[in-house]
Amino acid sequence: MSEHDYSPLTEHIPSQDQRVRFLVESGQTDEANTLLDAVLERPDPRTGWHRVAMLVNRAIAAWRLDRLTLALELAAEGWTELDAERPEGRTAAHTLGLLGHLIDSMGHRRAALDMLRLSVEVARGTEDDATLAACLQRLGGTLNMLASQEASENAGAVFAESRSLLAEGLSLVEGGRVHRSLLVAHARSLVGVGRLAEAEEECSRALLLAEAADDGWAAATARWVLACSARDRDDLVPARALAAEALDGVERTGDTTLIHRFAEDLADICAGLGDHRGEANALRRGLAASRKVTETLKEAMGQALEQRRLAVQAHRAAVAAREAAARDPLTGLVNRLGLERSAPRLIKRTASKGRVPWLVLVDVDWFKDVNDDAGHAAGDAALREIAQLLRRECRADDLVARWAGDEFVILLVDATENRLDAGPVVAERIRAAVDTHDWRTVLGKTTRPPTVSIGVAAGPSQLDQLFTAADVALYRAKQQGRNRVEVQPPPEDKGFTPRQSLSGS
Repeated sequence: MSEHDYSPLTEHIPSQDQRVRFLVESGQTDEANTLLDAVLERPDPRTGWHRVAMLVNRAIAAWRLDRLTLALELAAEGWTELDAERPEGRTAAHTLGLLGHLIDSMGHRRAALDMLRLSVEVARGTEDDATLAACLQRLGGTLNMLASQEASENAGAVFAESRSLLAEGLSLVEGGRVHRSLLVAHARSLVGVGRLAEAEEECSRALLLAEAADDGWAAATARWVLACSARDRDDLVPARALAAEALDGVERTGDTTLIHRFAEDLADICAGLGDHRGEANALRRGLAASRKVTETLKEAMGQALEQRRLAVQAHRAAVAAREAAARDPLTGLVNRLGLERSAPRLIKRTASKGRVPWLVLVDVDWFKDVNDDAGHAAGDAALREIAQLLRRECRADDLVARWAGDEFVILLVDATENRLDAGPVVAERIRAAVDTHDWRTVLGKTTRPPTVSIGVAAGPSQLDQLFTAADVALYRAKQQGRNRVEVQPPPEDKGFTPRQSLSGS
């Protein structure tokens, strides 16, 4: 078999990837594994459907080589990219067919049939005979496998549909691997509808072509079809020999779906002959193929679960790092970065509800004296105490932040109080709470207890505008004696007349 012969469409598959499939289907597994590792290490510039086709082709090769975890990763990557692409053109049709074939190998036949039917539909739109023939071959072959497992009353109809599709495919191409595969599959559908003589003639021709081309997969499948026909004729001795050769051949290709099917048929033939040893051996081989897939899938699922756990863990760590970067370690309040990140969203949300966003700017009076008289440790304790007072006087939804040093910012959101008084009222509660707080535990009796000066602003929809206005009010509070609240009305709202100043003196 030529390494370029496995598909009528090769321009979208890198040449080395084509050779991997050739080696797999020729039973040269060591060489195939080595080459697959090599192609996976090299970056490829393909995009769109060409990249999807390459990934799915690699996934099929990995699956045949019993590297199921790799196959699942490649298939998932290809399927993800496929979701973003509209199925159209030769490459799309071929790729859908490849993915349907892979899904069927993984045991999801119904889902595979849906995808294979879509591949045929897309292929018909290309008006390309080779593309359509390949897609018809995959769909017809899968229907044959389904019919082999259907109850007898349903099998005939499924085989008839398959025969019609495969006959159409045979009318489109002559020569090559797809033609050989169509011949074998069409012969199997003929066996299914009872036309045994035609099936045997067609399948014998396909077997000769497969052997001449060194096409191990087609040769093994042709022997299986001949075995099925001999079994239906009740010629069980030649049927057993053909089925045994077919199973030996398909085991070399690593096609677990066919291994399981051929093994079951061989076991049935052996049972009919009273060959219980042969029956048991065939069942063991089929079971071994199924168990290998199941165990590897379990391992792959375990690895996927572990990867998901690590991804969740990494996400949580990243979130925690972002939160830590946005939080003040001394007071536990949001820091300047956190305020700048959150404020635009909160201001917008408040304004969208027809409410006034308020910004309260708090500055500790004479804080340098606190540090000088009581020490920096006591000063830090005082800042933590003020942070707790701010939290106590604000609602849970309000954003309380340490801006810098001894300066704090509070953003009042969704205020339900009178829109003209919400900011000043909260600010006055804060001023009074600090002024009347018992500071002796933190600062002792000799250090002058701290007070706060507060600037309040409302109205503008931008944080920097609110901050500038509140800073003007704060400066006024400092100039007019400290330990007081000053309000800066929005300049565009001439009707805005909250209390202009509140003093604790």
